[in-house]
Amino acid sequence: MSAKEKTQPSRSTKVITGATAHDCGGRCPLKFHVKDGVVIRIEGDDAPEPQQLRACLRCRAYRQFVYHPARLKYPLKRTGARGEGKFERISWDEALDTIASELKRVKETYGNSAIFLVIGGGYLAALHSGPAVMARLLSMFGGYTTHYGNVSSEGCIWAVTAQYGTTLVGNSREDLLNSRLIIMWGWDPAKMISGTNTMFHLIQAKEVGAKIVAVDPIYTDSAAALADEWIPIRPGTDTAMMISMAYVMVKDNLHDELFLNKYTIGFDQFKDYVLGTEDGLEKTPKWAEAITGVPSATIERLATEYATIKPAALMDGMGPARSAMGEQFTRCAMTLAAMTGNVGIPGGHAGSGLMGLPVGHMFRSPAIPVPKNPVEAAAPSVRGSLDLIRRLVYRIHTNKIFDAMLTGKAGGYPADIKFVWFCCNNFLNQLGNTNKAAEALKKPEFIVVPELFMTPTAKFADILLPVSADIERNDLTRPWPSGPYYMYINKVIEPPGECKSDFEIACELAPRVGIHDYNDKTEDEWLRLLVSLAPDMAKDIPDYDKFRSEGIHRVKLPQPIVAFREQIEDPEKNPFPTPSGKIEIYSQRAAEINNPLCPPIPKYLGTWEDLNDPLAKKYPLQLITAHPKVRAHSTMHDVPWLKELVPQRLWINPADAEARGIKDGDEVMLFNDRGKVVIPAWITERIMPGVVCLYEGGWYQPDDKGIDRGGCANVLTKDEYSAGGASTLNTALVQVRKGG
Repeated sequence: MSAKEKTQPSRSTKVITGATAHDCGGRCPLKFHVKDGVVIRIEGDDAPEPQQLRACLRCRAYRQFVYHPARLKYPLKRTGARGEGKFERISWDEALDTIASELKRVKETYGNSAIFLVIGGGYLAALHSGPAVMARLLSMFGGYTTHYGNVSSEGCIWAVTAQYGTTLVGNSREDLLNSRLIIMWGWDPAKMISGTNTMFHLIQAKEVGAKIVAVDPIYTDSAAALADEWIPIRPGTDTAMMISMAYVMVKDNLHDELFLNKYTIGFDQFKDYVLGTEDGLEKTPKWAEAITGVPSATIERLATEYATIKPAALMDGMGPARSAMGEQFTRCAMTLAAMTGNVGIPGGHAGSGLMGLPVGHMFRSPAIPVPKNPVEAAAPSVRGSLDLIRRLVYRIHTNKIFDAMLTGKAGGYPADIKFVWFCCNNFLNQLGNTNKAAEALKKPEFIVVPELFMTPTAKFADILLPVSADIERNDLTRPWPSGPYYMYINKVIEPPGECKSDFEIACELAPRVGIHDYNDKTEDEWLRLLVSLAPDMAKDIPDYDKFRSEGIHRVKLPQPIVAFREQIEDPEKNPFPTPSGKIEIYSQRAAEINNPLCPPIPKYLGTWEDLNDPLAKKYPLQLITAHPKVRAHSTMHDVPWLKELVPQRLWINPADAEARGIKDGDEVMLFNDRGKVVIPAWITERIMPGVVCLYEGGWYQPDDKGIDRGGCANVLTKDEYSAGGASTLNTALVQVRKGG
């Protein structure tokens, strides 16, 4: 095994540097103490500050995850009805031969478009990750149908593409120490991390005098640890507050007109909307107060502070962007950043939610080469386009994959789905309208799920394949948004039973479907190639063997990365990567779409299932589905230490609880027309009245009446997407009553 080893007091114990590649907000180096082939202890990074990368409680509990008694160890074949979870053990030969036979049958009977590859972020690494290796296999097999739209960030991606032309819009986290004001808007890095050392740098920023304000419906862990002020706001109304802040800046002449004239286009059109010249409605703080629940004096004060305290960082999170108004929230945040001149300067921030860096960011991760998908050979080019319809000619929006399984071409989708391969996801649990999804999974003729555990999605498989965990293979991974560093995942232990990686599964399946040139390299040859193919890795990593041995390569920067520093310092030589070369507050590409829900300037738009929806009379509470600090979405759901630390329960304000006769710890039913969830209540003033919170990722466990007993928030959310493609998992109206 190629890895860094240290001599310990016990000579039989080795210390191996490795990592995990879960879809959390960090990516942390870990030191695994291994004795007789078993991990007996996990340490975090021991590099000196400021480069030390501190792991959170998820990685600290990783032993209970990888050694969980419920790990799948052998291939299984379904024996009961789909969803019952009844299986029998079979051999790998039988499993792969059956899958190969079904693939060939479906191809011959219906064509390649009937093969549906459903990919997710359950394992974010270069070689053994399922999405790329299965896309490679199925492309070589003649093609497949797949989906479009990142569940977490598609609204943000649409917005930054419209306004900046790139997703690499973040500053190094240490640059927060240059900020005098930090606004955490829908952003809770204490839970979802948002870069391994983000909380560490925020604490440092606070210690050197930065004022920190949290705008959020809940008093988050980050707000509790850091904020000088908490401003609760009704879900889905953030853009109204931001637009009224713009109103204050314009009326009081606080906006940076020189910056706007030099670096942006379209501010005059936005100003006409803000002042009411366009539609006769001035977007005053009083106007916003009625919508948001935030006092007008608070809005006016925050607008003044953000415009006058320099530099200031508006850190807009992705939670509010996962809503029916998602891309408008992100566009408004970016527009305020431009109005205050905080783009491209140390201590400022460009907005955008994504916060990605041009060094080490996972959006730039290498992957095994994938041939062009023949099924999409005639698809129109979408390069530079904001038109979602052009992307959905040959693909299915991620939040509609189950509707597509139900209705196929008759429902307007590009294919009738017969064969489904779920890869690195638990989408039954993690996409909208879970009860509908469970019905949809009964319709395909054949379903394959490679998994570590018997997840809610895995229960619907016809063939269930046991896969290895992160530290049971060698691979490459990158940090989430914070960088700048690269990780080599050293193989620490052998996988249990007969577990294989997705890459190994694809290699063994390929010849069974007539593909004999799928793999021509050893694992190490692939990993060396992937490093060389990624331009930034090839440039930054001079010694691959040292990188593999140490498990991490840290990039030493001469100064913190500041997004768009070059564009601001020399706009003639470094235009923004937009059609105009400037920040596009007015987007001509958005205008050409001619969709009133995606206007060319950012606007506040009312949506379905907001408080103005007539449905609010029946379901008066707004549901938000925040990230828990004890899971990476639904991954690590059953880890005992973590379940004990933060049990799945419903956050509810005392006023809403009292009105319903609910006491702390009572079993309550949370419901709407899509489903019912029974869950214990946690009565707390840390959530504003009229809003309830159920953490996403609780595993779907319907009883014989169809009532979910596992705390799956998506039983209650809608399988829709915004006009810019955002999954709308934070737009839902519900009611709560005592009892189950």
